[in-house]
Amino acid sequence: MLDIAAELREWCDQDRDFAVATLVSVDGSAPRLPGAALAVDATGAAVGSVSGGCVEGAVYELCRDVLVSGEPVLARFGPGDDDPFLAQVTCGGVIEVLVVPVRGADRPTVEPVLRGDRAALARVVDGPPGTLGRSLLVRADGSYAGSLGGAAGSDETAAAQVRPVLAAGRHWARVVIGAAGGPHRQPVTLFVEARVEPPRMLVFGAIDYAAALTTVGRFLGYRVTVCDARPVFATRERFPDAHEVVVDWPDRCLRRTATDDRTVICVLTHDAKFDIPLLERALALPVAYVGALGSRRTHADRMLRLRAEGVPEWQLARLHSPIGLDLGARTPEETALSIAAEIVAVTRGGSGLPLTGGAAPIHKDARPARMPVLKPIRSRPRDSTSAGDRSSASRNGLS
Repeated sequence: MLDIAAELREWCDQDRDFAVATLVSVDGSAPRLPGAALAVDATGAAVGSVSGGCVEGAVYELCRDVLVSGEPVLARFGPGDDDPFLAQVTCGGVIEVLVVPVRGADRPTVEPVLRGDRAALARVVDGPPGTLGRSLLVRADGSYAGSLGGAAGSDETAAAQVRPVLAAGRHWARVVIGAAGGPHRQPVTLFVEARVEPPRMLVFGAIDYAAALTTVGRFLGYRVTVCDARPVFATRERFPDAHEVVVDWPDRCLRRTATDDRTVICVLTHDAKFDIPLLERALALPVAYVGALGSRRTHADRMLRLRAEGVPEWQLARLHSPIGLDLGARTPEETALSIAAEIVAVTRGGSGLPLTGGAAPIHKDARPARMPVLKPIRSRPRDSTSAGDRSSASRNGLS
């Protein structure tokens, strides 16, 4: 749901009732990750996507039904037969979508995560009858709002189990409470969405390639910082898409900047007096990616200098230099695309090779679909299909 937070926040500000469908489970290959959402308001306006198109029509209709009934729905979609009127996941995987209404009384539980507060929203996706879709807002300080309706025992206990999702910096998770042998009569599964800080992209070197890279980095969802020691080049006017423009020596800036295992560092300074102390520091950090611009000759010289400074080989092996994938890039924009493509490949576990002719899974985290597939929802006009005709959805779980 948080991928469409800006739009939903605007709908809340306008007191618009809506239903939101959230992808809560993926088994096998599917185009979207858990947390992807589609929302529909009372006028029929829609925003977002849960499947990249294959089952969007059926999910849209479910949202319309839930707005009328006020009852949450959990629906499962998977590969179908050759009937063109059946909504099916053509990638071959199986997905589950939770559809819940959001009306006036629901907004205090939802709005904090939509406006960017550090909080997690937990919803019941499997539990006792009558608890599907019940929600609990858990804040970073441990306080909470809403209720799971007794599905997981006390809400205080549930909040204590949800809070680690926030602490770990995860965007989503499935949390099972009261499994076999636990204190509750029936296990309860929660789908948790957490508002965490976006990953950081640190770009060192205020050159034209950096300007293009900041635009791409922001598009990919990074919080982008540009740093250069030369104030005439490190200006807001030259980097309008950067979240921060810093005038400082690159290695000193990096020492003062908080990083984590999602941070990517792009060294575009192309000058040894900046590059070497900066890379010494960067390669010692547990970040996701370190890349450096330069020709193969520059790279060879850079490696010699780093070895002379005592940088160990295992750290040097982490350096992506020359930076980027071989796309034949020539312009700053093409080079930025090359760098971004390598970052995506490294952070997502891709090979960087063309998909054409390959046999490996396109979605690297996909697993072979194993769960039984119910008959896909039949997509028909609203006036000819009732909610009761849809065999893959129920008001309190799967039928």
